[in-house]
Amino acid sequence: MSQHTSDLNAGRAYDDLKKRYPEWNSVIEAPTDELVRVIRSGGLANQKAPRIQEVLKIVQLRIGNFDLSFLAEMDLPEAKEWLTSLPGVGPKTAAVVLSFALGMPAFAVDTHIHRVAKRLSLIGPKVSADEAHAVLEDSIDSSRVFAAHVYLITHGRRICKSLRPLCNSCILNSRCPTYEIMRKENKISLEELSSSRPDLAPKPL
Repeated sequence: MSQHTSDLNAGRAYDDLKKRYPEWNSVIEAPTDELVRVIRSGGLANQKAPRIQEVLKIVQLRIGNFDLSFLAEMDLPEAKEWLTSLPGVGPKTAAVVLSFALGMPAFAVDTHIHRVAKRLSLIGPKVSADEAHAVLEDSIDSSRVFAAHVYLITHGRRICKSLRPLCNSCILNSRCPTYEIMRKENKISLEELSSSRPDLAPKPL
């Protein structure tokens, strides 16, 4: 439900889904075009509705119910493999389920985290979002994975934005390689330098 949409829209679509279908079996049995209408607020409903029904059918066939709590008893790679074997479930969706629902140290990487990680050189410039899951997960203590995910995604949404990063408000700019490059290439205004790094601001003649 959360793929390629905002948290707000995903939440609305999920609430509408549960209001209309209180049981997962009723989602499977629902006419697909009806399900499309119910979750339309989440975006890409024409693709998501049949995929949701397909995944629910497969889960029920495999384990006889819809309770995925058994995954928490698996090793992390095994749990990831189980989830990503489902149609439409990639590394990000699997990591979100394992981390948020089951408390496992899976590191979910979205566009915000991928961008921030590159700018801070936490990953290489050619590391894809899918590859970044394993790289970041392996480089962070398992007890801090969830917190790191939350901090990085929040930083990407509020400060380290895609088109106009707020470098003047960033507490990490003194350690950010991208900030240093932008400063040297004069891509940060003098006003921004003055407010964020007084030590780097031009001195009056």
